[in-house]
Amino acid sequence: MNRPLQVYLDERDLGRLTAWARERGWTKSQAIRAAVRALTRSRDEDPLLAASAMLDALPPDCSEQFDRYLEETFVAEKSVRARGRTRRARPAVRR
Repeated sequence: MNRPLQVYLDERDLGRLTAWARERGWTKSQAIRAAVRALTRSRDEDPLLAASAMLDALPPDCSEQFDRYLEETFVAEKSVRARGRTRRARPAVRR
């Protein structure tokens, strides 16, 4: 059973809520329900939030030195060309 809730918003917040809901084709009530669910969701319910716990051990300068850290940890394997018959271009036909 749904229960009513009255919320007072200032003009700026009400305008932002109205615009956000309109962009998605939602009512303001639907937008508020979605926000409450998103804000109160636990890590167990959301795999993305659960994965965020893996990021606790990042170096403090990771955002500044991202490329360096990525290169140190990620090694791409060179592609191996398929062996066997290769397709050759046919010679032009002279008429």
